[in-house]
Amino acid sequence: MGKLIYAANISLDGFLEDEAGAFDWSVPDQEVHAFWNEHERRIGTALYGRRMYETMRVWESDDWLTDQPAVVREFADIWRDTDKIVYSTTLTDVSTARTRIERTFDPEAVRRLKETSSADVSIGGAGIAAEAFRHGLVDECVLLLCPVLVGGGKPALPRGVRLDLTLLDHRRFGNGVVYVRHAVRNPA
Repeated sequence: MGKLIYAANISLDGFLEDEAGAFDWSVPDQEVHAFWNEHERRIGTALYGRRMYETMRVWESDDWLTDQPAVVREFADIWRDTDKIVYSTTLTDVSTARTRIERTFDPEAVRRLKETSSADVSIGGAGIAAEAFRHGLVDECVLLLCPVLVGGGKPALPRGVRLDLTLLDHRRFGNGVVYVRHAVRNPA
């Protein structure tokens, strides 16, 4: 059985993006990129909202990767080897391999996916993750706290949801990013 893991780079004040929609303040250095590579190796299926998918699909193309460090090229390979489900009512097709569209977020289908998966499942995108949190589906949160305050924008965690968490792991990176991993103690 796989766990559903919400993983994100967030500002210290709790945002995925600033008020202008930018997240350039969270671009990982090589040490943090290596961490994400190790994390993503354990993922069998990634669940995305439309906007997160549109951001992540850049990893499908090799065109821009030729001058990138090995750790960045390695992430592209890991991402391509992962199955992807995109929740969208507006996308008509996908431009990446191993990807399918679902029109609605079905909590029971996600529960079945977790139960039948031999690997962990990740969820990315604030809106779709909020749905998973509200339905008690998230088992762990992996957050990389970036040393920046952005003052507003898209919240990383859902409003109006109370969950007790247990710290499982933490680490400080050389660039000041702090990793925390929590288990959800009381899923619905």
